[in-house]
Amino acid sequence: MRTKRYCYSCDLKDNPKLIEEYKAYHAAGSAWPEITKSIKDAGIVDMEIYLTGNRMFMIMEVNETFNPKTKSEMDANNPKVQEWEALMWKYQQELPWAAAGEKWLALEQIFTLED
Repeated sequence: MRTKRYCYSCDLKDNPKLIEEYKAYHAAGSAWPEITKSIKDAGIVDMEIYLTGNRMFMIMEVNETFNPKTKSEMDANNPKVQEWEALMWKYQQELPWAAAGEKWLALEQIFTLED
């Protein structure tokens, strides 16, 4: 199976207590099962989130069925995903250059280590 990688970034509110709560929601086995199911159902085969300070970096490996627009539509029509996203807004904030209400922004790849 051939995969493709997508990378995104988002900020957390710069509050150590909130950052620890956010990390607890994302600790192994802590994310709601409906959320992990929705991720897998969209064709995302692996996802990792990294944190430095209050800036996050997400890497997604997706299969050939993944489509970002379809994933957005699936999320918009899933009440549990909408509940999760509303809860996560307690912790997240837009990047300074994001449009209002825009969370995770796609990153531009600017370097690849060539063989």
